[in-house]
Amino acid sequence: MKIESWYSENFESNLSGRYITLNHINPLLENYKNEFEISILGTSEFGKKIPLLKIGTGKKVILAWSQMHGNESTTTKAIFDLLRLLSEKGHFKGDINKFRKNNTLYLVPILNPDGAANYTRNNGNLVDLNRDAQDLSQKESKLLMNLFNSVQPELCLNLHGQRTIFGLNTGNPATISFLSPASNKEREVTPSRKIAMSLIAKMNEDLQKYIPNQIGRYDDSFNSNCFGDYFQMKEVPVILFEAGHFKDDYQREKTREYIFYSLLSVLGIGNFVKDQGNYKSYFSIPENQKNYKDIIIRNVRIKGCNNLVSIAIQNSEKLIQGKIKLIPLIDEIGDLDHYFAHKEIVGKGNVVLVNSQEEVEIGAIVSEIVNKNDNSLVYFNENNFLF
Repeated sequence: MKIESWYSENFESNLSGRYITLNHINPLLENYKNEFEISILGTSEFGKKIPLLKIGTGKKVILAWSQMHGNESTTTKAIFDLLRLLSEKGHFKGDINKFRKNNTLYLVPILNPDGAANYTRNNGNLVDLNRDAQDLSQKESKLLMNLFNSVQPELCLNLHGQRTIFGLNTGNPATISFLSPASNKEREVTPSRKIAMSLIAKMNEDLQKYIPNQIGRYDDSFNSNCFGDYFQMKEVPVILFEAGHFKDDYQREKTREYIFYSLLSVLGIGNFVKDQGNYKSYFSIPENQKNYKDIIIRNVRIKGCNNLVSIAIQNSEKLIQGKIKLIPLIDEIGDLDHYFAHKEIVGKGNVVLVNSQEEVEIGAIVSEIVNKNDNSLVYFNENNFLF
């Protein structure tokens, strides 16, 4: 059976959308209590219990954690897709048994449950946990550091999500990006970085058949306050995963599938052969650029501008009654030729009204943009865009 067919029938359908909290995953973990070793790593700053899974009994120890930033939930969905596979009793049984025999995977599905509940990047005390590796000022940071020191992993998987603003210089969006973090300011290619780079090169090779030319390489500027950089300083290979945007996939359901395949690739499960690529191939992966907008309406006229301009719309995210609503905002106005967009609209030099007004203000919430001289010509209506 091909892994794509298995996935379409067996992914964790009880998790969907962008808002994933302990309330969503705890019932699922209950289903795995006889399959995997599940414990409580500790409690968050606001007293929420942080679950820890131990899978396998092998010599190679792998440590993975997701939702260190509470509003980056795509990788958590992919983790539960992985759990469905690792508990499979029929298909891929040989690969799964081999993985569980040779490896011990420690998995923290939500490291920052307070941030997840509030749908914020930071934790309950408004601290970015991924800038707390040195100070260890927060309970969640201490728990991760203690776990790292206790299990002494040979490989760390640091699972994150990135905004829709990231693309590649080819014009494609960065649907998934990877990074082998630096271990010093000089960004030397150390032995541990080489291992991570080799594994990333293999993941990139495997993913090209799914999302060709949509894989990026994240910025490797060194920051010892980041856990990935800090662990790499300890000579442990670290791979940063960044789940980004796929066309029309604002709920990140397709991206989760590609993260799932990435995890299978790095773990050597399913149709993916466990192998390392050439670490030098890592540098052929194009670097992430902040060169994307959600929507650009190109070549229109607005009050106060003599020349044609383009209007960029970028979504902000707001938690409303347990759902994430994407709020379209005017983000930038001008010559936006250096930007790409997930949705491009041609204005043909027409004068436009934004929310029935001639004035166009940066930061304004957008409900509608129409042709001033023919309001039946609608360039944007928030109800017509499936964010």
